[in-house]
Amino acid sequence: MHGYGGTALLVDLPDLAAVRSLHRVLAADVPTGVVDVVPAARTVLVRCAAPGDVAAARAWVQEALLRSASDVAPPPVGAVVEIPVRYDGPDLDDVARWAGVSTEDVVARHSGREYEAAFGGFAPGFTYLAGVDPVIAAPRLATPRTRVPAGSVALAGELTAVYPGESPGGWRLLGRTDARMFDVDRDPPALVAPGARVRFVPVRAGASAGRPTPGGEPTSAVSDAMPGEGPTVLRQGEATGARPAVEVLATGPLVLVEDDGRPGLAAIGVGPSGAADRSSHALANRLVGNPEDAATLEVTLGGLALRFRGTAVVALAGAAVPAAVDGAPVGMNAPVRVPDGAVLRLGQAVHGLRTYVAVRGGVVPDAVAGSRSRDVLAGLGPDPLVPGVVLPVGAPPSGSWPPVAVAPVRHVPGVLRPGERAGAVLEVIPGPRGDWFLPGAWHALRALRTVSADSDRVALRLDGQAVPRRAGELASEGLVRGAVQIPPDGRPVVFLADRPVTGGYPVIGVLREDDVDRAAQLRPGDRVVLRAAWSS
Repeated sequence: MHGYGGTALLVDLPDLAAVRSLHRVLAADVPTGVVDVVPAARTVLVRCAAPGDVAAARAWVQEALLRSASDVAPPPVGAVVEIPVRYDGPDLDDVARWAGVSTEDVVARHSGREYEAAFGGFAPGFTYLAGVDPVIAAPRLATPRTRVPAGSVALAGELTAVYPGESPGGWRLLGRTDARMFDVDRDPPALVAPGARVRFVPVRAGASAGRPTPGGEPTSAVSDAMPGEGPTVLRQGEATGARPAVEVLATGPLVLVEDDGRPGLAAIGVGPSGAADRSSHALANRLVGNPEDAATLEVTLGGLALRFRGTAVVALAGAAVPAAVDGAPVGMNAPVRVPDGAVLRLGQAVHGLRTYVAVRGGVVPDAVAGSRSRDVLAGLGPDPLVPGVVLPVGAPPSGSWPPVAVAPVRHVPGVLRPGERAGAVLEVIPGPRGDWFLPGAWHALRALRTVSADSDRVALRLDGQAVPRRAGELASEGLVRGAVQIPPDGRPVVFLADRPVTGGYPVIGVLREDDVDRAAQLRPGDRVVLRAAWSS
């Protein structure tokens, strides 16, 4: 059992059967303080709410390991799902060359087997399927793609899967399907649940989504929606009557609704999401008297303009931006009263990336899977804001306001000393896979790096000196916020709020909690140093 950052444990197990056995025992009695239990190919991740919960969780897991060792019952056999595939993927020829066979043989070997749905992860509806023919079990790409289209059918070593929505990914793409793998309004939402059996059916034109019959025999039907498509939950131009609301007039590059996210759903592939910079989100809420989990607006690089319907109290935190209410300047990190009909405008952030706008009462678009957060990887939650959207505002919280005291600001993104260049020193706690790295890896990790233009709410991608690691394939396992993953090309990837639930490259370390917030404020071109937490 390994410590995994400050709030998680990673349990190594010999095989998938042992994973299933331990997960059954753990899932039957989850104690207070444990927020996620995530099974994977040969590990189970236990994520806690706070560092103080880890010791109790460790004892709980150790006791469960003893009980699971005597659990010899085989898992139930699931229904059969057929998934139609157009085998025209960009990596089909590469897999054929790697295997030393024809592309037709790759298709025949991939579609000629029945796969076992082993576990969920990475993203909602992404189910890892075991049973790939060893002849075509090509490894992951050395450098992950920043964009894999929704519906891509892929393999990585002994596993195959379908990408349910557009996302980054390092698997080999063999083809595509129109089957809708995840639908939050469907029961169950995932088309393929762990324990099911899956067959891929080659097709030339059209596509159909497999659906199991009660007797377990395969059947199929035409998908009624495009992969990754979700419900529209914001009300464009909707009248709100006397209810307080904010109307979006302009957005700049990107504005999202974010709250504390969706903890507890990782086992079905739904990540926590939530505000990228938790400290700034929480501070903005405290300044207006909201609970810290109220939904705020996460504004990337400024440019937001809002008209208020009803008198409001707002606060700005995070990346510093010039701001004004009806032309009168207002400051950061302080509550501001906004009259009915007034317009709040944010200029561009000079440094830092994300500004949080809190409104007393919180913005309250429809929740999806228990949260109002937009998860850009999964495509869950309210759509990115566009001009014309009207967001309702919730009732003010009970109690006196202004608050008697507000916790001090722990970091002020974007505030630099004279002559200082944008960047950060981020402290890294050793991760669970130190044995995957060669001598000199930590020295290389500490080299000066630059934030890549491919960075987003999913991950910070860092250019610079390669971190040496051994070759080979790591079985996919759970990820935590701030995990520093090293793909075969040696370029670190630091996972943020909308990270995948699982990943298949080794994690050398995990950022300290506060440093994840600082990482979320870095923009492309900023300089970064990753420093071992024990360094001076």
